[in-house]
Amino acid sequence: MHRADSIYEDEPDVVYDFPRAYLRAVEEAIGDWAIYYEPVKAGPRGYFAVAKIDRVIPKPGAAGRFLAMIEPGSFLPFDQEVPRLLDGTPMEAALTEPDGTAKKGGSVQLAVRRLLEADFARIVNLGLPQELERLEATRYDVAMPDRLDDRAEIFERPVLERLTRRPYRDVAFRRKVREAYGYRCAMSGLMLRNGGGRPEVQAAHILPVESQGSDSVRNGLALSGTLHWMFDRGLISVAEDCETILVSHNKVPGDVVQRLLAPGQKLCRPQDPRDLPHPVNLRWHRENVFGRALSVEPVPWG
Repeated sequence: MHRADSIYEDEPDVVYDFPRAYLRAVEEAIGDWAIYYEPVKAGPRGYFAVAKIDRVIPKPGAAGRFLAMIEPGSFLPFDQEVPRLLDGTPMEAALTEPDGTAKKGGSVQLAVRRLLEADFARIVNLGLPQELERLEATRYDVAMPDRLDDRAEIFERPVLERLTRRPYRDVAFRRKVREAYGYRCAMSGLMLRNGGGRPEVQAAHILPVESQGSDSVRNGLALSGTLHWMFDRGLISVAEDCETILVSHNKVPGDVVQRLLAPGQKLCRPQDPRDLPHPVNLRWHRENVFGRALSVEPVPWG
């Protein structure tokens, strides 16, 4: 269970902070997957993400508190948040009365709960559908009612295989990041679509996957193709204030800056403050990517 206003210092894609009362349950889950749940009083999200627990350590300087460290690269937000109840029945068997109604009190209040494998699979399948890649690939196709649907049936992959497949995760990440920014480029402010309505904006990882970056929206920026290219090559970055766009002026001509970036060179913010770029990820990009030497590949404005 996670809530943004908690007294516990959670970073969903990095660490889960919890008291001793849940130590045994969390230790039993080391090496296994967990689902994130937002309690009723915290907001409407219900079940909203999945991640793998790597290890558990005592929290430094906090007696009786522990940290569940999340396996790097395992965190994945759901494409669609899963409601707490479906047709009036809880998603978890442990929270369900024999007549199908929701239990009150007791286990409902636990911040860490054990899930049956069937409940886990059901929640993940609703939050991250098996057909997500096809849904995205055909999202903006023009309807052809007279044409037979001759597409091959989806190969039914086990849930855990799906959660670890890079192509699937890339699609899920792209959908969430673009949605978070309203399909608008975070650096130019432009929202461009092609003739079929497909958004041109891409999803850029701030801390790359190969450097153990997560697929959290907070590790992403919605960027146009050119700005994505420039960001990955260290020609642009974001300042310590998490708002000002930095430019490597000795490599990027001033007229290019004026054409590509929003006035004032300020980052366009995502619609939900919880999706703001994480300062730690932005710092990594400034320190490890920004200003590095450009390779011999041609620049897009040359």
